[in-house]
Amino acid sequence: MNQRLARAWKLQKKARNYLVAQVLFAILALLRRFPAERGLALADRLARWIGPWTPRHRLAVANLRAAYPDRSDAWIQATAVSNWGQMGRVAAEYVFLDALFDFDPSQPAGTGRIEVEGIEIFEALRDSTRPTIFFTAHSGCFELLPICAATFGLEVTALFRQPNNRYIAREVQRTRRTNSGKLVPSKAGAAWALAGVLQRGGHVGMLVDQKFAKGRLGTFFGRPCRTNPLLAKLARQFDCDVHPARSIRLPDGRYRLELKPKLELPRDPSGDIDIDATCQLLNDVVEAWVREHPEQWMWFHRRWQIDPPARAVN
Repeated sequence: MNQRLARAWKLQKKARNYLVAQVLFAILALLRRFPAERGLALADRLARWIGPWTPRHRLAVANLRAAYPDRSDAWIQATAVSNWGQMGRVAAEYVFLDALFDFDPSQPAGTGRIEVEGIEIFEALRDSTRPTIFFTAHSGCFELLPICAATFGLEVTALFRQPNNRYIAREVQRTRRTNSGKLVPSKAGAAWALAGVLQRGGHVGMLVDQKFAKGRLGTFFGRPCRTNPLLAKLARQFDCDVHPARSIRLPDGRYRLELKPKLELPRDPSGDIDIDATCQLLNDVVEAWVREHPEQWMWFHRRWQIDPPARAVN
């Protein structure tokens, strides 16, 4: 490709990203005019209508068929459409995030929009000086988890992957300033930043269900995939506890946030944490979550795309 064509391709990509971002921002601005419940319901309906017309819908359907070979085509299609509704809610929840979180530990259980399982674990971690890693997946309203931790006095430094669209990425970083803690973009230097937090006895949060081209080879739903080994490496380096945490959407616009007891990470013959086996354990935990609520996970992601093998470094 000559320089003129390369420049034209970059310009059209930049223009397309700008247009997509402006459409998204316009929709979010419209949603801000509604109360949270109505805004989220509108986002759900819009995403169910728009999503099936996009190329990503074909990817979602293909992934669902491969993950659930025994399911009917009607179930696959219905789950894919429902998944778009969930993703619409994820986008809209950025607008209403702080308003949605109404959990008050002093109030009786079931009195608000949010219910929490694992309160005693939050309280124990608050009183501990050990470094901790929380991990979750792109399921439910995962953005509520660090806000919940902050309610119990835990500041979580969260690693997040910026959207490919730089205009959207810029807005996400600007708007994700809640009482939930600090954010570390997933790019060069992120591992050092997280290591510094753990070295001080702090708390780190990660999403572990995305494709990572240089990751460790394992399986997810029985299919080969690559997983980021960062969590396993940090856990081995700092001997820190690792806790699964997840968000589940419930009927009537409610949410359940769950913090589970620490995982017993697999060890190699020398007694160190086994990186590959730990990556597979993370995949197994997330797969079990997804099987419980398949419509709430991000099926249009290229989770199973295998790039050329990366050199394993322990």
